[in-house]
This record gives sequence, C-alpha cells and structure tokens, in this order.
Amino acid sequence: MEFEYVHTLTAPDVRKRLEALSDYLAARHKIEVSWNGDRALFRGRFKKLVKIHGEMTFTNGKISFVGHDPGRVWRGQAIKYIRRKLDAYLDPDTPVDELPRS
Repeated sequence: MEFEYVHTLTAPDVRKRLEALSDYLAARHKIEVSWNGDRALFRGRFKKLVKIHGEMTFTNGKISFVGHDPGRVWRGQAIKYIRRKLDAYLDPDTPVDELPRS
C-alpha cells in the first residue's frame, strides 16, 4: 500500500507533529514507531486484526507512506484512517502542544 500526502508545513514542524502522532499510535494502538532522520518505521496491529508495517518519510511539502497492504477489505479504511490522522496532526491551526499523545 502506497500513498502520498501533501502539506504546507516546514520539515521541522512536520517532524514535531509526526512525533506527536507516533506517541499517540504507540499509546492508543501499541504500534511501535522508530525514527531515523526524516523516516519513521512502524510495526504493530490495528484492532488486533490488521498488520501495520511500513515506512513514512517526509520533506517540505510531501509525506510518502509505504506499507504492508492489509488487503482489499481493509485497504480503504486503513488509508482513510491514516489520512484523517495526518489531517488532524498536520493542521497548522492546531498548536503542536495541543495534539493528543495518548
């Protein structure tokens, strides 16, 4: 499963926001996230049913997501969920310190 997400934030701001999202995913869904520069690797399961394994990289203007395809039944829901979270966490009107981390 692959997709791109376009944004208007600077790379340092995106990193802070994606770190907040990583904390949320770890606390809420037990998804492990590790960072290496501008790349996040993640592993876990969503609702104990859908395997979440992949990589997200970011630059000024774009986030690229490449991950395990959960299959036809879950693919659309997985992409909607990730996009919805990116919409919320990359909203420039929401201060970073107000983003949920748990």
